[in-house]
Formats: sequence, C-alpha cells, structure tokens
Amino acid sequence: MHIVVLIKQVPGTDNVKMDPETGVMVRTNKNNVINPLDENALEEAIRIKNSLPGTKVTAISMGPESAIKALREAIAMGADQAVLISGRAFAGSDTIATARVLSAAIRKVGPADIILCGERATDGETGQTGAMVAAMLDIPVQSYVSKIDIECTEEGNRVTVNRIVEGGFEVVSVPCPVLITVVKDINIPGLPTINGKIKARQTDIPVWGPEDLGLEKPQLGLTGSPTRVVKIFSPKLARNTVMFQEDGSGNSVQQLLEFFRQRELI
Repeated sequence: MHIVVLIKQVPGTDNVKMDPETGVMVRTNKNNVINPLDENALEEAIRIKNSLPGTKVTAISMGPESAIKALREAIAMGADQAVLISGRAFAGSDTIATARVLSAAIRKVGPADIILCGERATDGETGQTGAMVAAMLDIPVQSYVSKIDIECTEEGNRVTVNRIVEGGFEVVSVPCPVLITVVKDINIPGLPTINGKIKARQTDIPVWGPEDLGLEKPQLGLTGSPTRVVKIFSPKLARNTVMFQEDGSGNSVQQLLEFFRQRELI
C-alpha cells in the first residue's frame, strides 16, 4: 500500500504577514511550522504503515525551499520519502492552483492508495484544497474523518472511516484510491526518534519545479489563480462609551431608558 501525505508549512500565530500589493501570504518566515492537522495526517499514515507490512509513506509539500525542514521532520517521524515542490512560478497560488500542482505531484510519485491531509490549514482556513485534489484526481474524498480502518482483500483495498457530522458521526466505506482529510481528534502526533532524525539528515529530498510536473506556467501562481484578494486591511475597534452617572436625581435612569428606546432595544 502507498500512502501520500500532503504537508503544508504555515506561519506561527504571531508571524502571519501579508503582501499588501498581491494580497497573498508571505511564506519565507524562518519560524514557520507544520500545519498541526497535517501532523495528525502524518501520524495516521505512520500508524497504518506500522499495522500493514509493506506500506510506504510519501510526504509532499509545496512551498519555499525552507519547507524542506518540514519534510525532514516528516521523515524523522516515520515517512519513507519526501518531495518538495518549489519555485517562483508557484508563488501566489490560490487553492485551485495549489490543488492542480499537488495532484500532478501525486501522479508523478506513482499510484497512491490513500492520500491524507488535514481538513484545513491554520493560515488560510479554507478547507478546500483536499477536496479539490480529489476532484482533479477523479477519486472519492472523505472529509472530517476521526477514525480510519483498512480492509485488504483480493478484490482490492477498502477504507472505512468515521466522519464527524452535525449531531454525531457517520460510518462510510469506500474503495481505494481515496483522499481523506482528518480532524485533530483522530490521534495524538508522536515525536521523532533518534534513528528517524539520522535518516532524515541522510535522505535526499528532490525539489520539483513546473517542468518536472509537466505544467505550464500560465496554470501556476497568481496567473493560474482565479481567486483574487481585492483589499487587505486591519480591523479597527472603536468604542464610543457613554457614561450615565447616578447623582441621586433619577435623571440617569431616564437617560439610559431613552438611550435604549433610540436603538429600539425596548
């Protein structure tokens, strides 16, 4: 079985910066971290690998060259190999352009039985990329998954998942290949081992550009992104406080009632 895990580097909460001209997020910060939900996806891939001999886990990330650190962390935690997709042509990609690139990379690394990723990233909070990758690969998608069971048969592999829905959860069984987006409740990510860290240092991680994926530059980056950020601004909090001070005359109560009436609160 081959499992592909999609990993994204995101800025720390206090390190989010936006380019005011292009409206895209600046991703060159050295304090970037692995998207927490992608860590859950990686942990689940490793759990499946440990329970099914012969399973291979490939981590894929799209981002600046600094994202190679996240891929080495993935290998240290148990992934077998990793690929970084990087280059100026990918800068400014929206979720559609990103999904186009990731789906091309998945085709290139070989047939994948299961594709895992977090149900959303903490920077964009769209939750769209996973489903778009599945659509471009023409495979089923199961979202908000909190549990995964694998059934291997002669007819083929099947996956049974628990999906969190409003008011509870539902159990769904689908054939492989399938893309699954996971929630944080699925597991608790583990820590890398010493042997894993040694392997991560020694592993050669290829870096792919547009030519390696067979994609044309007009399909990538800002040019290939139909989504546009029209304006970026910081919200301003303004509080016009009105004080009604009691002086014993009772006027303050009448003023407060009149204040409520003007705003149709009473």
